[in-house]
Amino acid sequence: MPVMMIRGGDLDLVEYEFRTFLPGEITKTLGLEKNTYRLRPKKGKVVVKAPARIHLSVLDMNRFAPDHAGGGGIGFAIQCYCTAEVECTRQGLFIDYDRSAIIENFVAVFNKAVGYTGGFKIKATDHERKHVGLGSTSTVMIAAATALNEAVGSPLTNAELRALIGHNYVEETAEGTIAFGFETGVGPAASTHGGMAVMGDELVLVYHHPFAEGKNVFIVVPPTDISSAGTKEFDLLMNRARTLDYRDRELKAYLFMMDFIPALEHNDLKKIGDVVWEIEFRGSKRAEVEHHSYRIYQYMSMLREAGLEFVGMSSVGPSIAIVTARTKKEIQKVLSPLGLKIAIATKVDNNGMTVTLRKTGLGAP
Repeated sequence: MPVMMIRGGDLDLVEYEFRTFLPGEITKTLGLEKNTYRLRPKKGKVVVKAPARIHLSVLDMNRFAPDHAGGGGIGFAIQCYCTAEVECTRQGLFIDYDRSAIIENFVAVFNKAVGYTGGFKIKATDHERKHVGLGSTSTVMIAAATALNEAVGSPLTNAELRALIGHNYVEETAEGTIAFGFETGVGPAASTHGGMAVMGDELVLVYHHPFAEGKNVFIVVPPTDISSAGTKEFDLLMNRARTLDYRDRELKAYLFMMDFIPALEHNDLKKIGDVVWEIEFRGSKRAEVEHHSYRIYQYMSMLREAGLEFVGMSSVGPSIAIVTARTKKEIQKVLSPLGLKIAIATKVDNNGMTVTLRKTGLGAP
């Protein structure tokens, strides 16, 4: 794996080596294993349905790295779902998911943290739109983590699960190994609670609130041949984005606190959209958009000029999220002259994850 230089400032230049490892080889339990948990494995199958997220912006890229979760940020849940089904067994681990390595790794972390010595049968499904800014990895992981926790009697809190995911957040490699990835906690928080989540550093949920109730959400994926994953993403996030956030992080924090949160309280979609649009040109968000060329700015600017209330690129893109009172037919009329189409038509999920227990008749340990 490559060795890359990370520049955060004039006196901040370090080497980071992307180290790959096997699932379960590196586990960060955050000291949770020091507690004594009374585990009560359930009979039956725990099914968790978690909404995907739109990640609007990191607050400060200088506060996170591939092996250091944090950075803060904002994002909201949408009615596009990933699911995880978990059943306790006496021993062994069976995973039905095409990205089994990331779940296998978390199972090792979870078992060590809570002291579980039995087995699991796990099935996961995602929304199948990977690396376009809709958080397939984080959504599957919070669904699986919650299902594992529920299956053994809920020893951990939502915040503890979010912390375990964040500090053990990995992506798979072509060789079948895994490597640490970037995680702000926005995705798991939005998926868990629904609505809009505002995160501080160290994966702390600062605020969450229902968002755009009754409005429509349209996801547009503009054509691009620029990668939003792997080493190119690393170069973007840890160099250009960090430099820009040194300059703009105070302004972004001010906008979140003084304008964004009050607008959420008043359900003022236009004001929320105005703040998000300002942030598109600030700090690390500017670096993310420019990564896909100025064409993305042109698309989003034309959508704003068409009078759409809320337009923003999710994560490192290229997906553009539109939140509006207008109908699908009206939006397609706006998109057609730009050569764009609606990839997903949905709404905000303001309820968050659902957890159900299905009786199967099979015994648990």
